[in-house]
Formats: sequence, C-alpha cells, structure tokens
Amino acid sequence: MKRRNFIQKSSSAALAISFFPTIFNIQEDYEYSISELMGKEDIELFGKEINLRKEAHDAFLEMKKAAYNDGIDLKIVSSYRNYERQKAIFERKFLTYTEDDGMNPLDAIDKIIEYSTIPGTSRHHWGTDIDVIDGYRKVEGDVLVPHKYENEGPFVDFKKWMDENSETYGFYLVYTDDSKRRGFKYEPWHYSYAPISIPMLEQFRSKNIASLLLREDYYGAENFTMGFLRSYIQNNILDINRNLL
Repeated sequence: MKRRNFIQKSSSAALAISFFPTIFNIQEDYEYSISELMGKEDIELFGKEINLRKEAHDAFLEMKKAAYNDGIDLKIVSSYRNYERQKAIFERKFLTYTEDDGMNPLDAIDKIIEYSTIPGTSRHHWGTDIDVIDGYRKVEGDVLVPHKYENEGPFVDFKKWMDENSETYGFYLVYTDDSKRRGFKYEPWHYSYAPISIPMLEQFRSKNIASLLLREDYYGAENFTMGFLRSYIQNNILDINRNLL
C-alpha cells in the first residue's frame, strides 16, 4: 500500500502522521506470508501486557500517555493471539453450544461468529489489534459487552475519549455500530492500528484463504463449505470500518 493512499483514506490519520512522524511507519513494501497472516508464525512482539508489533506498541504508548492525562487508563484486555489460541477459543465455544446446549453444529457456528473469528482469520493474529478498556473502572463480570460503553455504563467516558482521540494515534474502531454493517456485532472495545493492519488486510484478501480453511482439522471445521467461508470472509472480515479497507 502506498503512503499517499493511506493518507487519503483518513484526514485524521493524515493529521497524526504530521504530528507523530516517528510513530507512523507504514510497511507498504513488506510481504506477509500466509502463515503469518493466519497466526501460524511467531512474530516479534513488544511491551509487557501489550504484545503488539513495534510501531503499534509505540503508538499505543503515546495514546496511553495522552489518555492518562485526561483521567483514562487504557488497559489492554487482549491483543496478539496466535492460531492455536484462537482454535482453542473456537473449539471451546463449539463444544459448549453443541454438547452442553444441544444446538446443531451450523447454528452453533453462526452463534460463535457473532463475536469470535474462525481460527486463521482473526485480526488479533497480526499484532495490530487490541481489545481495550479503562482500567480505572472496577467492573464486575465480562467487560467486553456493548451496554457497558453506553448510557450510564462504566466505560462511557472511555468510549467518548477514544471516539475523539484514537484515530490521531492510528487506532480505528473495527466493528462499528452501523445498522447496515454485516458480520461481527458491534465491538466498542476493539481497535486496530491502521498503518500496519490496512496493508495486512490487503494481502490477506489477496490470498485464497477459504480453500486453506477447508483443510483445517478441529471441532466444527468439518461443517465448513466453500460457500459458507466465502460469505464469512465477505461479511465478517471485510464488512468493517471503511477507513480500515
């Protein structure tokens, strides 16, 4: 991806590039292997409890400092996940829904992909994406539920700050609250470091990932068809925030 094209995609990103030239380093000419894109290859990660690629790590620290000055403690709940970790998540949910809840396999998969990705297709494989909250808020139960980010929820101030500032540091909300968007449900906690994740997604979509997924062997994968996988990639992987395409 050419630098000028990325700048044209977002005025906020262009502004950030001028303000933070040492943070943004778009890897436009780097070729990512299929195994790297699918989380099957070890990558160099930076930061205790951050675990991001170097450029994303540095940008996150700059954003964290700015948020801290405004009374927000940006705390990463989840960042990099390799293929095996995503596989374990998928299999656990599949077995829970089919064996414990008695759902048929296809319905179970549909429920899983409301929020969780098929192994090999997660943006968390890339070292660019984070699930993030305000660590100052003491919240009981699951913190990654949309209602806690709206109305009188504990993360309303966090969400407002991110809406106003995250793009300045290159981080964009991935799964927006857009009624016309398909695929994964709204995730007000999931942000992606665009200068790296955009070229990674471009390369990901150029690969014949669906055919590779048909060869995978784990609980639930035997129910995949080429038609289902193509639809999943189109709706869940590509129907995201337009600024990340």
